[in-house]
Amino acid sequence: MILCLETATPVCSAALCDSRGIISVMESHENKSHATQLTLFIEKLLKEAEIRPSELEAVAVSKGPGSFTGLRIGVSVAKGIAYGASVPLIGIDTTRSMFNGAITNAVEKYGTDSTSLFCPMIDAKRMEVYYSLFDANGKVIKDISAEVINDGSFSEIPESVKMVFFGDGAGKCRDMTGHKNSVFDNDFMISAAYMYKTVFEEYNSGHFEDVAYFEPFYLKDFITTIQRKNIVV
Repeated sequence: MILCLETATPVCSAALCDSRGIISVMESHENKSHATQLTLFIEKLLKEAEIRPSELEAVAVSKGPGSFTGLRIGVSVAKGIAYGASVPLIGIDTTRSMFNGAITNAVEKYGTDSTSLFCPMIDAKRMEVYYSLFDANGKVIKDISAEVINDGSFSEIPESVKMVFFGDGAGKCRDMTGHKNSVFDNDFMISAAYMYKTVFEEYNSGHFEDVAYFEPFYLKDFITTIQRKNIVV
């Protein structure tokens, strides 16, 4: 079994899976619940499955981009389990997991076809988002980037191509994109369960992270605001 952890967005999610699929999932959509909920979810999942951390095949974690604090919590917990249990650590791109979740019912939900493009978007505050582009087969059309969406965004893509925008950053871009043949799924919620397919591809290929040096993919530097009124000159 592989333990999957997803903390890159406000959703705190943990799942157990094996080569046949998802065994169990626990998650909370309550914002800023990662620090209090994640380890509890892990304990309950392992207890219900009647296994110890050392009996896991690996630990997988969403590596970003996403929330600085969420990523730091998820990666720290994953590294702690991997090191303590002496099991491999697998890092998964957050937008790849989002694509895996969206593509499952894409034809029925969005009316997509083989030419459609999928754009997972993560809120990066203000009008900026983290996003990447996938085709219907999961091929990366545009690598992950942090950008401000404006009226000209995606206008270079032919209008005959349907674009699907989803994730917690998609809603604020609804009226800002320059592509007319678009659908927006504001209800999409990421889940650790969506990591399953890519996790086993990485596991079977032996693509593991170095537990000692692995860090989240923040994409942007974390910036803190200095309260100048407290500065003593």
